[in-house]
Amino acid sequence: MLTIGDLSRTTGVKVPTIRYYEQMGLMEAAERSQGNQRRYSAPEKERLSFIRHARELGLTIEAIRELIQLSAHPERRCDQADRIATEQLKAVREKIGKLQRLEKELARISTSCFGEQIKDCYVI
Repeated sequence: MLTIGDLSRTTGVKVPTIRYYEQMGLMEAAERSQGNQRRYSAPEKERLSFIRHARELGLTIEAIRELIQLSAHPERRCDQADRIATEQLKAVREKIGKLQRLEKELARISTSCFGEQIKDCYVI
């Protein structure tokens, strides 16, 4: 069994974030020791690692909740999980497109300024 501090160190998830995930229902409320310390088992550590990875992929709390619910039914088809991944991929590609447009505009204005004074600066 791991304390919340141990769980935090082994997963790289901060203690307040672990508590938040418990409040949001992504993780079960931890067992408590006689001293009222939270205690986590290996499956809970795996769940937290999954949540962390999903957050790194940019998935929302609701999408993660849905994936966790789906994981409780391993016999089901994976089309719902695929839909979540596909929607996230679409959102990431849209962000990449916006960032590429932003990059082009910043490159354009940063290379167009030939004035030596602010009054002649193309950026402003």
